Amino acid sequence: MGSFSIWHWLIVLVIVVLVFGTKRLTSGAKDLGNAVKEFKKGMREDDKPAAQLGDESRGADKSRDTQAEHDREAR
Repeated sequence: MGSFSIWHWLIVLVIVVLVFGTKRLTSGAKDLGNAVKEFKKGMREDDKPAAQLGDESRGADKSRDTQAEHDREAR
């Protein structure tokens, strides 16, 4: 009694199509697909600055090393 059979899902699908119409359902599916695509694109773009930040921090470490070497030579 707790699970739905295929007939229950078909009746629900028919009611949804009758209430919303096929045009609204297809436009909603397109909007959802575009949203997922933009989300994935945004996630890829967020990875790039993190990699660039890692490169910059390595450069800062290198400049600290050269500063430490300079200080040792000055003594």
